[in-house]
Amino acid sequence: MRVTRRSGSRGGPRFRSAGAVLTSAAGGALLAFFFDPRSGRRRRHTARDRVYSRARRTERRAFVGARRAEWRVVGAVRRLLSATRRQEPPDDVTLAQKVASTLYRDPRVPKGQISINAEDGVVFLRGTVTGETTIHEIEDAARRVRGVHDVENLLHPPGTPAPASRPRSVRERAHS
Repeated sequence: MRVTRRSGSRGGPRFRSAGAVLTSAAGGALLAFFFDPRSGRRRRHTARDRVYSRARRTERRAFVGARRAEWRVVGAVRRLLSATRRQEPPDDVTLAQKVASTLYRDPRVPKGQISINAEDGVVFLRGTVTGETTIHEIEDAARRVRGVHDVENLLHPPGTPAPASRPRSVRERAHS
């Protein structure tokens, strides 16, 4: 606390600022709180432990955030490399398995009633399915699978005859 006198002034000392008084009072109260003979030691240790805990928590959060940022960058680079890498078309067995796993994710698709085969990138869907819309949805989902060139949809509702498959020569002309 600074006390200054103006030259030639009457009266007592004047304070420079009220903030200095408040700061001094707060500092004194803080010292009394931490250096109290009965509880000061416990208070100091509690404050120290809280500061250390906060520092460890902050360090851990920063480390986790840095690790997440690192893996985001690694994932972006891997996605970029994977997209630029030329992939070979899958063989027929793999293509049929890909189509099957894609179709069977939908709970509306009956698993035991559809047979899925593939020949030279053409997927054959055989079996009975209830509803024409379901048949078309299954065909559309099979067409969206990467590597499928065409879909030969031989699905039919129960009680109706199966559609005839097109001969291979007709399918080849349709691709040309």
